[in-house]
Amino acid sequence: MELFLPCAAGVEDYLAEEVHALTGLVGQDLLVFRGGVRVQASWHEAMRLNLHSRLAQRVLVQLSHTPYRSENDLYEAASAVAWEIWFTPKQSFKIDVTAQHSPLTSLNFAALRIKDAVADRFRAKRGERPDVNTQWPDVRIYAHLTTDHATLYIDTSGEPLFKRGWREDKGDAPLKETLAAAMLAASGWTAEVAAQGLPLYDPCCGSGTIAIEAAQIACGIAPGSLRRFGFEKLLPYQAHVWDAIKKEAASAVSTRAGGTNSTIFGSDVSFRMVDFATRNAERAGVADYIEFRGGDALQRMPPCEQPGVMLVNPPYGERIEVAGVAGEGTSPPRPTRSGGRQVAQTEHGEAINESSGNEFFSQLATHWKKNYPNWTAWVLTPDLKLPTKMRLKESRRVPMWNGPIECRMFRFEMVKGTARGKPGAQD
Repeated sequence: MELFLPCAAGVEDYLAEEVHALTGLVGQDLLVFRGGVRVQASWHEAMRLNLHSRLAQRVLVQLSHTPYRSENDLYEAASAVAWEIWFTPKQSFKIDVTAQHSPLTSLNFAALRIKDAVADRFRAKRGERPDVNTQWPDVRIYAHLTTDHATLYIDTSGEPLFKRGWREDKGDAPLKETLAAAMLAASGWTAEVAAQGLPLYDPCCGSGTIAIEAAQIACGIAPGSLRRFGFEKLLPYQAHVWDAIKKEAASAVSTRAGGTNSTIFGSDVSFRMVDFATRNAERAGVADYIEFRGGDALQRMPPCEQPGVMLVNPPYGERIEVAGVAGEGTSPPRPTRSGGRQVAQTEHGEAINESSGNEFFSQLATHWKKNYPNWTAWVLTPDLKLPTKMRLKESRRVPMWNGPIECRMFRFEMVKGTARGKPGAQD
């Protein structure tokens, strides 16, 4: 089958490396495109990718790729697909349409024509048609439109793959698990690195996403081990094959977790978030491998004697305002829009200027240089001028998107008392 695994922009190469490690595929069987990876793989591998991929948003099976000019062409393309080999008229379905430079004026009408084609084919082949359910469908069908081609997919994932099943407690603007995994991949954090005992610390851990993803990597826990998948409702699904795949994944956990030397830490200025992170780690099966504590990032001392890696997704305007020492005297903000620009406000409506954020990053850099010598810090931010504000020279910058927000991951090498670093790598 031809599969497409969509991912966040900037993550494509890391996803390709992950797919290669999971499947061994190379060459024309594994191609990188903008926004995802195309794979020639079996149904068995599609199930394994759903279970094990930390970076993909979904695993889609491509069923059709045709030229089009109008909605009627979409109807014809969808009518030609043998939907009856994938699901039954007793099941519900939903159509989602995305487009890049499509000449069509209404994506809703495009979705309606594809829906009609699916229903009409079932009526012709089976004498009855499946119902549409836009909230909780049994089957999800995706159509992607470019300037002149339409591609139809059936989804094997169901809920997006970032929904691992363990994060029931979360705060404002939580970091998606897939993005946390991408940050870890960009930083070079692997199971092998974890086994060597290199410390990893998130001083703005929130609900614990980065630390929990890192601990699951160290223990070899498959990210999808706590959830269900869309393929379990499709006709090619065989329960005994899926059970064997899950048993194989579970046996790998017991082998690796027993020998891990990983030392993973997280802290947050909000003790409420520390409680959330702790409960999430328990559900994820990694509570014994992470130490969570409360504390301001501007005051927290290193969690261990050995230098390690800090991985930080700090507060910023589109997410949440700074707290702790740099945010004292302000109430919890709520984002608002002003003249096309997002501005943070307190609950009383006063606008918070950018100085508090600038002060936070300046103080953070000073704290790190003084107290974290020989540590490496990775910071994800939409602010391309962050190194200047922190008076640090980045040794690497990695383009990465947090949803609709274009960001960079900056790497800083901490040298005590100086802002010295390696020459910055360009995008």
